[in-house]
Amino acid sequence: MTAYNDAKGGAQILVVEDDPVQRRLLKNAVERYGYIAHMAENGRLGLEILKRNSGQINVIVLDLMMPEMNGLEFLGALHEMGTDIPVIVQTGQGGIETVVQAMRAGAFDFVVKPVSPERIASSISNALKLDQREAKARAGRKSRSGAISFEDIVSASPAMMRVIDLAQRAAQSTIPVVLEGESGVGKELVARAIQAGSDRSGKPFVTVNCGAIPHNLVESILFGHEKGAFTGATERHIGKFMEADGGTLFLDEVGDLPLEVQVKLLRAVQQGEIETVGARQPHKVNVRLISATNKDLIEEVKAGRFREDLYYRLNVFPITMPALRRRKEDIPHLVRVFAERFAHEQKIGHSIGVSAGALALLTAYDWPGNIRQLENAIFRAVVLAQGPELVEADFPQIAAQLPGYLTSDHLTIVADGRRPSLVEAVPASADNHETGAETVHAPMSHVSPAEAVDLFTPDNVIVSTGPSGDVRKLADVEEELIRFALKFYRGQMSQVARKLGIGRSTLYRKLKDYGIDPDDPQKHAA
Repeated sequence: MTAYNDAKGGAQILVVEDDPVQRRLLKNAVERYGYIAHMAENGRLGLEILKRNSGQINVIVLDLMMPEMNGLEFLGALHEMGTDIPVIVQTGQGGIETVVQAMRAGAFDFVVKPVSPERIASSISNALKLDQREAKARAGRKSRSGAISFEDIVSASPAMMRVIDLAQRAAQSTIPVVLEGESGVGKELVARAIQAGSDRSGKPFVTVNCGAIPHNLVESILFGHEKGAFTGATERHIGKFMEADGGTLFLDEVGDLPLEVQVKLLRAVQQGEIETVGARQPHKVNVRLISATNKDLIEEVKAGRFREDLYYRLNVFPITMPALRRRKEDIPHLVRVFAERFAHEQKIGHSIGVSAGALALLTAYDWPGNIRQLENAIFRAVVLAQGPELVEADFPQIAAQLPGYLTSDHLTIVADGRRPSLVEAVPASADNHETGAETVHAPMSHVSPAEAVDLFTPDNVIVSTGPSGDVRKLADVEEELIRFALKFYRGQMSQVARKLGIGRSTLYRKLKDYGIDPDDPQKHAA
């Protein structure tokens, strides 16, 4: 499955890009998937094409960095025109801050250069699916059937599209699959999609959370027990393997299984038979096994907590799922889908939109709890929403965790274009008007002046001298530069190495030398 398969044929796409090579590549990508391409080499020409083809352009693909009129200025002009055409912005420079600016200005989606034809086609298709009636119909069908397919997985990022491609291939066989990734990234969703896309579709899909079962009950719950097999066994229990016979058994957090149970699981995988507690003969079972873990299983093997032979039996087809902070392109789509779904489920009676400011706020946040945390945040916001759309004020817990995230509601904006500074929440006064600054209430007024200075210290400046006034050590400067590059390029190791002018192996060695964890964005700015 790819997101553009159900795209509306003949849709008209306006591409605004100043680089002639990129413009040609985008034109080819747009036309390859049956869309009609209109090309503009800068923002001013893009607006002219838009006016000439009033009402006919369905989606705009916009470069952010252009001469004459940059992408943010173009978005501002669109806002003044009152158009609601979805805009997909391209960014090759800057970090998430640039993306947040674009989202706040009304962008529907963003892609990071260089962008593949499949990625841009997927984003265009998602933009064309904005019809709320279609979304409601999909939500209604899904709630009735309960089945989850690859079509239900919201994916715009290249990382998730690779996951879906691998999962689709796995679905065509009975090969054991291990889904790796942090808690809340959607491993069970992918497991259910594999089941739905396989020849076992319609057969039982049984889930077991191995980490939530008391150790003394794991064997009985997985393999069943006979009546009288142990104290309290007053009746026969068939177990999860027998429940899943003919279908799929999903073992979530498989790394938490006790070692003694791992021996029996190995036999079930190797020989297709299980030993029920208290039974004299083993039972044959036909089960497709999909496992999931948020642990590094090979490290568990080295530590003696996971059997090596079982590891190699289960880890035949590993699929690593990225954390949500690694696939921020998906956040706007997930937010809209969740808002539509919860509005439907809660019988609100109307669709719930999401403001540009709210999308920018949610995109800026790193979501340590991943999709599960995002889903819960949207659920709460929909239930408590006062208007027809979710706004930044509906996510106070998220805003409170982003002290460096400042909106127009937090700033004194200076007319001469200097970098804005944080001010305390005070009413507008004559002094404010004399300076040409607009002062508005600041929800985060608890931030101290010292903290305000830290918030606005440019994060791309590396200081060359230390507190003593002496030149800093080369190693210290190098470490700081590497940390900044990791943050700037959002942990994309190939790009970090290329921009720093070193090989990937050298980069990994330096990360180890400096004790930098590339998967922990909080440490990049340390």
